Amino acid sequence: MITAVILTFNESLHIERCVRSVSPYVERVVVVDSYSVDDTRDLASSMGADVFQNPWKNYATQFNWALDNANINTPWVLRLDADEIVTDQLGDLLSGQCLSTSDDVTGFTVNRQIHFLGRWIRRGGIYPLRMLRIFKYGKGRCEDRWMDEHIVVDGDVGHLDADIVDENLQSLSWWTEKHNGYASREVIDILVNRIDSKVEPESAMSRQAKIKRWVKESVYGKLPLGMRPGLYFFYRYFIRLGFLDGWQGMVFHTLQGFWYRFLVDAKLLEAQSLMRTEGLSEVDAIERLHGVRIEA
Repeated sequence: MITAVILTFNESLHIERCVRSVSPYVERVVVVDSYSVDDTRDLASSMGADVFQNPWKNYATQFNWALDNANINTPWVLRLDADEIVTDQLGDLLSGQCLSTSDDVTGFTVNRQIHFLGRWIRRGGIYPLRMLRIFKYGKGRCEDRWMDEHIVVDGDVGHLDADIVDENLQSLSWWTEKHNGYASREVIDILVNRIDSKVEPESAMSRQAKIKRWVKESVYGKLPLGMRPGLYFFYRYFIRLGFLDGWQGMVFHTLQGFWYRFLVDAKLLEAQSLMRTEGLSEVDAIERLHGVRIEA
């Protein structure tokens, strides 16, 4: 009834755990690998997953490639990251009759837990974060963005009150390198949206995703660069009680709520300065700074 789709690159640390958590509850597990240089593919195959390979451009392009090329023949699709785990509670809902609802419902959100340095981060507005992860095949796609991409569906969205656990086992050094890349992708996304202001219809997104994006673009996005990360951190850490998440929460909210957001602003200022001083377009600035050529 359900095909789980997992994108991978060098995920040997996580892939067995991920596939093991979901395989009892789905008909098929599809792994689309971006030519890993570790044993991710072999491990996934040994766990019973169907493994495909495709060069990486960005998450949206890769996920939609999976939808188009992985020969999916189940009514439903589950989007799952390699460092995530399907809880037994969610699995029981997936294997039951919960998806047999009105034909108007074409997608479901679930709750996502984030675990950081061994601790479940519950506060700071982090939990419960509803993510649209389950959708009818042929009724959903990943929106074409470089960062903060969501599944958008043609139809109504329901909710399953159960969790996916996001628990990455890599080091803090790896985490900061990854978020440095995320910051670059977010700046690319901001600049690309200035070129092409195409917006997905709000009805196609979950309610929480719509609210989150509106706040990010219409409130946070209107605040001065460099100032807004501090305001956001204050909101998360003090007003939303992030300080109750222990020392792990202090690290997480500082890095993810302040450092990362400040890094995005710094990279955006860098791009704007280059465009102003050298007369470059957004496309040329992206290629100069991030090595990505955007077809305008």
